[in-house]
Amino acid sequence: MFHRKPLEERIAERQAKLPPLKEGKHFEHGPAKFVFVALIVSVVLMHFVGLAVVMHFYS
Repeated sequence: MFHRKPLEERIAERQAKLPPLKEGKHFEHGPAKFVFVALIVSVVLMHFVGLAVVMHFYS
């Protein structure tokens, strides 16, 4: 459309310009890493709170 390359080609060119990822680095986007860690922490905390509530009422 309007003499532009297809989206797939533009994405491929943009990714080809990026430097290779560093060893052990899985998140290129800082906020995505923050959201992922926050979700994992919140799920773990909710499990501990739920376990504490169940233990309090059924002990």
